[in-house]
Amino acid sequence: MASSRYLFSLFHRHRVIPFEFLGQPSSALFSTHIVGDTPILVRDFVHKALYDPNVGYFSQKSASVGVLDSSIKFNRFEGRKAYMKHLDKIYKQSDVSWFTPVELFKPWYAHGIAESILRTTNLSVPLKIYEIGGGSGTCAKGILDYIKLNAPTRVYDNISYTSVEISSSLAAKQIQTVGEVDSHLSKFRVEHRDATDRNGWGDVNEQPCWVIMLEVLDNLPHDLIYSENQTSPWMEVWVERKQGGELSELYRPIEDSLIKSCMEIIDMPDATTGGSRVSSAMKNIWAKVLPKPRWCWLPTGCLKLLEVLHGALPKMSLIASDFSYLPDVKIPGERAPLVSTKKDGSSSDYNSYLDAKGDADIFFPTDFLLLEQMDHYCSGWMKQQKDGEPLKRGKKRRTLSLDTAAFMEEFGLPTKTRTKDGYNPLLDDFKNTKVYLSVPTHNVK
Repeated sequence: MASSRYLFSLFHRHRVIPFEFLGQPSSALFSTHIVGDTPILVRDFVHKALYDPNVGYFSQKSASVGVLDSSIKFNRFEGRKAYMKHLDKIYKQSDVSWFTPVELFKPWYAHGIAESILRTTNLSVPLKIYEIGGGSGTCAKGILDYIKLNAPTRVYDNISYTSVEISSSLAAKQIQTVGEVDSHLSKFRVEHRDATDRNGWGDVNEQPCWVIMLEVLDNLPHDLIYSENQTSPWMEVWVERKQGGELSELYRPIEDSLIKSCMEIIDMPDATTGGSRVSSAMKNIWAKVLPKPRWCWLPTGCLKLLEVLHGALPKMSLIASDFSYLPDVKIPGERAPLVSTKKDGSSSDYNSYLDAKGDADIFFPTDFLLLEQMDHYCSGWMKQQKDGEPLKRGKKRRTLSLDTAAFMEEFGLPTKTRTKDGYNPLLDDFKNTKVYLSVPTHNVK
């Protein structure tokens, strides 16, 4: 029987790999050229360590997103043991390291997403969907299939499905996958660009739409802040390369706007040395008796993406799925990442993110409460609240976070992923994943 950690490693896979990152030689492994002569913020280090075309982790990967030739027939397996044996066989026959959940559970995973959209959208207006990081196109095809079969004909006839894809090779694969059904092609298109670039979205689009992000948040860059003890002010963490090539941290006063915004959203009471006299006195005592350094990871990459999406698509509805926590994290700090490398078929984790120099994946848990707060902040409602403006109209968005099992039991068809003895890998093996739903209310100007 596989351990939960093995299952986590088995199912995790980044969804977007830029074309220039594929099939590169492995000579860049352990390169110290991620950081040049000038120090960089931790989020820039993470971005380079993962995506740099010469030294990034994904430049070492020889295979793209895994695609199954056919759907898995779960009801043919006696139970967990038989399923895991089949899964092991699939991986041994494949050139890829990972398959995404939407691929392993096709078409049922995508069908659950589609059903949630149909139940919560206004079908009197044309349905417009954007997917960020669409991988091989399995989700897009599954959603279009489901809508064609289950929605009123006019909904399918007028639907528009746009994939925002940074990888040219995956963009081509998506068109091929969706094109397996001829009628889908006139409704589907791929825009080869970076979703975090506001210019790529053009003018503000006031029409209702949906944005789908499956396993996108976990590989978005994060920043790190550090405090020497309980009373010391928070500092930005930068990464510098020393004379001998070793990497080390450099601490500077908080000045970066994204970091400041994240701290404001979290409402960190000791973002500066301020606070009440009583609390400050207590902290001073504890800092002297038991000084304790503090680290905190901030999802600045996610904040930037949400700012772009809300600015371009103010009436969007959002659905995102990702890991809510990660097991056995060795790196200190709230929301700290796993830094995992694979050698000779086995995975191991580094003790420091600085050890990721082209040979390791860096992936973060998603704080879904913070995700909700950032969503409200970027919608403009939380900013009004903090500025003391009247909030007679209430929140601008209705939000909901569900465990994957609860989401699929509500919107999916769990019987389709169940084995003979009742074991259900979609419901039983994804305890550390959640789905986030966010829709606009009428409380907008």
